[in-house]
Amino acid sequence: MNIAIVGSGYVGLVTGACLAELGNKVICADSDKKKIAGLKEGVIPIYEPGLEELVANNLKSKRLSFTSSIKEAVKGSEVIFIAVGTPPLDNGEADLTGIENVAHNIAANMDGYRLIVEKSTVPVETGEWVKRTISTYVKHKVKFDVASNPEFLKEGSAINDFMHPDRIVIGVESKKARDILRDLYKPLNAPLVVTNIKSAELIKHASNAFLATKISFINAVSRVCDKVGADVEEVASGMGLDKRIGRDFLNAGLGYGGSCFPKDLDAFVTISEKLGYSFELLKSVKAINEEQKCFVLKKIKDSLWIVKNKAIGVLGLAFKPDTDDIRNAPSLDIIRALQAEGARIKVYDPQAMKKAKQVLGGVSFCKDPYQACLGSDCLLVLTEWNEFKELDFIRIKKMLKRPLIIDGRNIYEPKSLKDLGFTYIGIGRGSLR
Repeated sequence: MNIAIVGSGYVGLVTGACLAELGNKVICADSDKKKIAGLKEGVIPIYEPGLEELVANNLKSKRLSFTSSIKEAVKGSEVIFIAVGTPPLDNGEADLTGIENVAHNIAANMDGYRLIVEKSTVPVETGEWVKRTISTYVKHKVKFDVASNPEFLKEGSAINDFMHPDRIVIGVESKKARDILRDLYKPLNAPLVVTNIKSAELIKHASNAFLATKISFINAVSRVCDKVGADVEEVASGMGLDKRIGRDFLNAGLGYGGSCFPKDLDAFVTISEKLGYSFELLKSVKAINEEQKCFVLKKIKDSLWIVKNKAIGVLGLAFKPDTDDIRNAPSLDIIRALQAEGARIKVYDPQAMKKAKQVLGGVSFCKDPYQACLGSDCLLVLTEWNEFKELDFIRIKKMLKRPLIIDGRNIYEPKSLKDLGFTYIGIGRGSLR
């Protein structure tokens, strides 16, 4: 198929590269001319495992191309995916300005049937607005369909998630739209959920809200574990063996971050309130997530006694491993709070340093984990990168001023580190007993 992807961020770029890999001819459009110029040369603006190679291969085969002209993208494609950002407004609503602008541009440049597909995470009823906007501004009286096809890509495993999805959700209003999307995704051989547009839009928000709820639930349990001397990792494992619950997303720590969960949770709460329902459960999920950062900060301060002038080595800046994304990363809030109390911060992250340098001041950026440890009063782990699990702790013990590790992601086994002579403090690992 001839496909256009409008928006070349995390979702648009991965979607475009993967659809090209499936044999389609894909053109990705973005208003950022500098980004497009780089992409044409194979320069990837984000870190996502395997993406650079996938883009290079499909550029070479001429199945994938890039443009800063939406007109060019619309003219040459039958299926148009809208994958632009929907950032949060101050009131919690999603900013749909980008969606509206793209709908205007599509309407102005359609010269025949087009299937316009929402790929961005949008509030329920957005599809109606897209359809209304295109109907209002279309220059040629041509037929078109609007559909919803929410993405379920996890940063760090996005390509695998696309190629081997749990399910594919499509919200459609016509048989033609259903058949096109069914044919497009047929090579993936995945369960296909066909529903109306509003239900598809809600599936995305409800899914992310539920996963955020699991994270906040286990973080609340971790607070109880610390008070009684239980181990939240053992509790989560016991819970997770129940097939009705599952182990995924039952990981206690600093709380969730990133571009999706915080934004989507706020948007879902706001949508519900506009419809006359106060979603108190999700408000509590958000409150627990914010409180968890304060809980971790208290552990740090209780361990160090005086924070001022202490050197703190920090491992991890990205909101999760295998990405360079620092949007809403809990690590940034923790670091800034420690800086406000006079701590000297030394940090290392395998991928997120470049982006962090743009937003963090007064921080020493280190070349490796060991440099972050050298001369520090404690080691603080804020992202669960696999390489942090393989460190030489005998070497680290000699480099730290005192053998104190505060594990904000519970990636270490407490007994192993205690046997090496470390003071180990985790989240919900019974450290207060």
